[in-house]
Amino acid sequence: MQTEKPLFSYPKYWAECFGIAPFLPTTRVEMDALGWDSCDVIIVTGDAYVDHPSFGMAVIGRLLEAQGFRVGIIDQPDWRNKDDFMALGKPNLFFGITAGNMDSMINRYTADKRERSDDAYSPDDEGGRRPDRAVIVYSQRCREAWKDVPIVLGSIEASLRRIAHYDYWSGEVRRSILVDSQADILLYGNAERAISEVAQRLSRGQEVTQVTDIRGTAVLRKDLPEGWTVIDSTRVDRPGKVDPIHNPYDSDEELAAATGGKCSVGRDEDSGEQVLHFVPHRQKIDRTKSVIRLPHYHKVKNDPVLYAHASRALHLETNPGNARALVQRHENIEVWLNPPPIPLTTDEMDDVFGLPFARVPHPKYDGQRIPAYEMIRFSVNIMRGCFGGCTFCSITEHEGRIIQSRSEDSIIREIENIRDKTPGFTGVISDLGGPTANMYRLACKSAEIESACRRLSCVYPGICSNLNTDHNPLISLYRRARDLPGIKKVLIASGLRYDLAVESPEYVEELVTHHVGGYLKIAPEHTEDGPLSKMMKPGMGAYDRFSAMFEKYSKKAGKKQYLIPYFIAAHPGTTENDMVELALWLKRNRFRADQVQTFYPSPMATATAMYHTGRNPLRGLSYKRGEKVSRVRNLNKRRLHKALLRYHDAANWPLIREHLNSSGRADLIGDEEHCLVPRESANRRSAGSKKYRLFETKHTRKNAVGRTRR
Repeated sequence: MQTEKPLFSYPKYWAECFGIAPFLPTTRVEMDALGWDSCDVIIVTGDAYVDHPSFGMAVIGRLLEAQGFRVGIIDQPDWRNKDDFMALGKPNLFFGITAGNMDSMINRYTADKRERSDDAYSPDDEGGRRPDRAVIVYSQRCREAWKDVPIVLGSIEASLRRIAHYDYWSGEVRRSILVDSQADILLYGNAERAISEVAQRLSRGQEVTQVTDIRGTAVLRKDLPEGWTVIDSTRVDRPGKVDPIHNPYDSDEELAAATGGKCSVGRDEDSGEQVLHFVPHRQKIDRTKSVIRLPHYHKVKNDPVLYAHASRALHLETNPGNARALVQRHENIEVWLNPPPIPLTTDEMDDVFGLPFARVPHPKYDGQRIPAYEMIRFSVNIMRGCFGGCTFCSITEHEGRIIQSRSEDSIIREIENIRDKTPGFTGVISDLGGPTANMYRLACKSAEIESACRRLSCVYPGICSNLNTDHNPLISLYRRARDLPGIKKVLIASGLRYDLAVESPEYVEELVTHHVGGYLKIAPEHTEDGPLSKMMKPGMGAYDRFSAMFEKYSKKAGKKQYLIPYFIAAHPGTTENDMVELALWLKRNRFRADQVQTFYPSPMATATAMYHTGRNPLRGLSYKRGEKVSRVRNLNKRRLHKALLRYHDAANWPLIREHLNSSGRADLIGDEEHCLVPRESANRRSAGSKKYRLFETKHTRKNAVGRTRR
C-alpha cells in the first residue's frame, strides 16, 4: 500500500514556543493565561469538551498542538447567532467544524423520529444543546462571524454526507453536505493525516482553494483537472462497447498484429495440442489519475436505481490500496472526492494516543456529569477500523476496513495512566476494545492482496482464506494488562465478533475465564437467512458454536455467565414472518430483549440504500433485473417488528395477536409451550392475574437485568 509522509515529521510551526496547554482554551481569559493573542485554529464542536483520546475534538486539537499550532475550542455554542463563534477572536488559519462524536440527527432523534430529551455528550445529559445538521449550521455561523476564514469540515456527520445521500429525517435525497454548508474542504474518515497537511499548507501561505489533492478530503471544483481519465459510471443497464468485426480468415498472429493484441500459448481442449490463442489488447489505465463519475445529484435524487448504483460505486472505492477518486455533479459545481486516507502505522497510532491529554472534562464542567465520558473514562481504545462490512453500520464508511492497531506497550502505558491519574479509579478497566473487541492486529496475510482486494467484507459470506485470524496478540495483551499492579479486573465491553472468536478456542477460554463481568454482549442481529444476507452477517451456526464454547469455558471456570444477544427489528429484507421466527427463537432460548434496536437508516450505509430504493446494491443492478428488497417503512409495521422482539411484554400482545390471526399463524396463540403469546381473556387483561403470572413464569423467566439465562 502507498506510504504517506510520517504524521509527526512535519516541521513545527513557530507558535510551539508557547508549549503545551493544560486544556485547549475555550475562552479569551484562558488564552490570555497562556500568553496567546490569537488562535491559529479554532475547533467548533457539538460535544462538551473532554480532553480524552476518545473525543475527536481533543485528538485533532492535541495533534495540531504537537505540530506547533495554537488551537482553541468552541464547544456547544449557541447557534442562533454568531456571538459565541466570535468568542476566541479570528483564527489565523481556519475553523475546524465537527458535529461531535455522533451524527447530530442520530444524536437528537430516535429511530421513530421522536426527539430525544437527553444527550450523553452534554453536561448533565441535557438535550437540545446542538442544532439539527450541526455541521451546516456551525459553518453558516462561522461564515457570518469571519467571512474570509477558511472552513474545514470533519466528524462522522461530514463523512457520511460527503456525496448526495438519502436523509431519513426529511425522506429525500440531500446534496453533499459540502455544498449545503458552503465550506471550503471536507475531511472524511479518521482525519489526522488530512488535517495535518491542510494546516501545514495554509500555514505556509497556500490558499485553501489550492488545497485539492489531499487523500481523505472532498472539495468543490468548477471543472475537472487536466490529465485525468474519467470513467463514466453515470448509468446502469448500459450495453458495453461493441468490438470491431475482423476478417474471419485472419490467423491469430495476423489478428494480433492488426489490433495491438498478442498471442499466448495454450492447449486445444479436444486434441491437447499446443496452440496460439489471441488475447485482445487492453489499454492500461493509471488508477492514480482515474476518477469515477457518479450520477448527477438530480439523477440519484429522482431515480432509486441510480441511487443504489451510486452507493455501490462508492463502497467499491473504499480500499486505500486501490480506490480511485470520485466526482459527482451538483447543479453547476463538481463535488470531488480524493481516495481514502492511508491508515496510520502502529507507531503513528501510539504517538496519537500518547499526546498529552488531561483525560478528563474541561474544569468549567465542575460538578456536572457527562455520561459519554463516564462510560469510557476507564476504558482503552486499542484499535480502529472494521473489516466486517455490516451494511447497517457506519464504521467501515468512516474508519475504513483496514485494522489500525496500537502496540501492546502503548496500551499498557495508557492503563497505567488511568490507574495513576484518573479520578475515581477502583482498579477495574471497563473495556479494552474499539469498533470490535477482537480484531486487534488481524489483517490480510498478504499486503499485495490487501491492496488489490475489492471485497466489502473479509468475513462474509465466510471468513476469507487470506485473513489472519490469530488471536494470540490479543491474548498476550489481556494477560499483561490484568497482571499490572493495581489492576483488579479487565473487562471486555466492546461488541465481540464471535465468528472470528470461534477460530481461536484459546481466546474464547481466556475471555470467558478472566474478562467477562457476568454478561457478554454479542450481536447476531437476526436468526433468518433473508435479513442476515442483507446485513452481511453470518448465520446462526457461528452463534451456536460460540454459545457452546462460552458455556463450556464458563462451567470450567466455575462461573455463571450469560450471553446477551442483540437483534435488529425492521431491517431491509426482513418480513413479518422472519420476525415471528426470531421471536420464537428468543422464546425457545428464554431470552427477553428489553433493549430493542430498530433499524436506523444512517446516511451512506448500504442498508440505507436498500431502505430508500428497494434494491440490493450488493447484487447486479439494472432497471429490468436485479434483486428487489422488502422494506419496512410503514410506522405500524415497524412497531409490529419491534413488538415481536418483545413478545413477552403484555402491552405488545394485542398487536401480535392481530398479526398472527391475520397471517394464518393463530396456532401460536395459546398457553402451550410452542405458543408465542397467550389467548386473550378477561383474567389476562390484568397484568397481576394468576394466569398471567403463571404464563410469565413458565415461558419467560427473567434474570436480574431483564434477560433470561441460557
